Amino acid sequence: MNYNRQQAWQLLRQHVQSEVLLKHCQAVEIAMRAYAAKFGEDIEYWGAVGLLHDVDFEKYPDDHPNHARDILTAAGYDSQFATDVEAHARDWSKERTLLQKTLLAVDELTGFIIACALVRPDKSLNNLELKSIMKKMKDKAFARAVNRETITTSAAAMNVDLKEHIEFVTQALAQAADRPEYQELPLVG
Repeated sequence: MNYNRQQAWQLLRQHVQSEVLLKHCQAVEIAMRAYAAKFGEDIEYWGAVGLLHDVDFEKYPDDHPNHARDILTAAGYDSQFATDVEAHARDWSKERTLLQKTLLAVDELTGFIIACALVRPDKSLNNLELKSIMKKMKDKAFARAVNRETITTSAAAMNVDLKEHIEFVTQALAQAADRPEYQELPLVG
């Protein structure tokens, strides 16, 4: 199958109306593409997994991601693609592949990084420093819905230093924020 970004975006838009959730999916896509490039993996495939990882969340928030497979296979995605999306469930009982570990590791983190950018006066990812993000990680009242333990343990599962992981994802988001494909719904602002 061709993992065309435009087709994945159209499918996501059919199933997700919330701009906040759409922006989140784009952020996860960006992080997945960046890690795919770093690891020498298929950038389009990893990006599509990231973009579509929450395709069922809006309709089935209490049973997510258990409906993703039906949506994805109906749209022509294969079983492995659906499994890669499903594997970001925190209660996944099977051993995760590198792609699946990466998806879990960037899912919560991207939202946290964007939240950090949004409270800055310039609301910019470009000037967001690691020390500011680390300080916010310690502040349990800030972005309290973000599971910090998932961020920490999933980075460790990837065998990536937490600070390096946060810095890498922050830079990936900052570099992608101005690209044309992310202007319809800017990540911040």
